[in-house]
Amino acid sequence: MSQEKRFLEDVGLRDFPFPITVPSRGDPNGQHTVASISISARIMHEFEAQWIDRFARVLHSHRSHISCAALNRNIDDYVRELGATMVRIDFTYPFFVEKLTPASKERCLVKYQCTYSAKVPNVNKGPRVMFNVDVPVITSYPASHPDLPNGLFGQLSVVSVNVISTDDTYPEDIIDIVDRHSLFPVYSFLTADDQLYAIKRVHAERKDSVVMTDEIREELSHHREIEYYSVSCANRGMLHSYATVVSTEKSMWVPFSGYGEEEV
Repeated sequence: MSQEKRFLEDVGLRDFPFPITVPSRGDPNGQHTVASISISARIMHEFEAQWIDRFARVLHSHRSHISCAALNRNIDDYVRELGATMVRIDFTYPFFVEKLTPASKERCLVKYQCTYSAKVPNVNKGPRVMFNVDVPVITSYPASHPDLPNGLFGQLSVVSVNVISTDDTYPEDIIDIVDRHSLFPVYSFLTADDQLYAIKRVHAERKDSVVMTDEIREELSHHREIEYYSVSCANRGMLHSYATVVSTEKSMWVPFSGYGEEEV
């Protein structure tokens, strides 16, 4: 083959729908869902005509379980099958968690958006797999006035948590952390008693997004299996057409805190 035909090309696809099974704390067999898959790869020119068929073949062989651990094992199959020097694959999917409403204890299913991102940056480096979940919650609006009657009111905040972990990360665990540090979690429906409970909570307590984000960061720092994390919170205040954002992440120079361990 002539030298001019051996150059590298970037190829990819977006929003490829595909059924997968993902880890769930509540179901040892995993939760069945439909992912929207995007891929980008740097391949040799001679693979251009066949790359999508090769990708689909590998995808079908691994669809029974998509997770951090599985992607770390299987990403090499994509690199090898595509003849690629770089591969990135994103699996974005809805994940449902059953919750009990706070006052009436009614059961409801709440949808969360999750993403597994697997990347092999080049042939000389190993895979990097990140898990993301977006968690909508209620926080206090910054312009609230706690000293005035009914001066506290809430806003919708969406917390985006990204983690790189040595173990599989269950969405429920991240969602529990975010919900616990928010002013009030989000539900798919609330009865009249639940709505009254929520209104009283929002007017009685102040928890802004900055404080919440810092508390989430602090709790994540206590998990030894989490090698890296970032927390970003986008806030939709009722008086503005734009979102404000606060974010933080783990510095790669900061070691594990050793929280909860006895000194030797």
